[in-house]
Amino acid sequence: MTNELHPKLLVSDAEAAIDFYTEALGGTLSLRVADEQGVVNHAEIAVGSATLALAQSVAEWGWHDPESVGGSPVLITVNVPDPDATADRMVRLGADLVIPVENRPYGKRQGRVKDPFGHLWVISGDLR
Repeated sequence: MTNELHPKLLVSDAEAAIDFYTEALGGTLSLRVADEQGVVNHAEIAVGSATLALAQSVAEWGWHDPESVGGSPVLITVNVPDPDATADRMVRLGADLVIPVENRPYGKRQGRVKDPFGHLWVISGDLR
């Protein structure tokens, strides 16, 4: 078995998040698990060779989304072939542009967006 890391994002609206991440990142929903009340407590979205998991925030379980605790202290980096197009698509779908995508002096083309659920993303790719 190889080591793998699968971040699980807690969101205020799991159904909307599934739609956002699949469209914005070109992902495919591979698993969706909901309880008897319909609360999505685990979903997996395949994005290239990575898996992004998410779940509905449930305060009683101690599961808090970024907006409910004043923002996210985490930056999630996604490496994509076209960071400009990915950032533009995320913004078109409801994300906020935090830092424009530009060539950076450390050899990456990067920018930052805040998705509609409060998570911060570094959109990264090769220099142009």
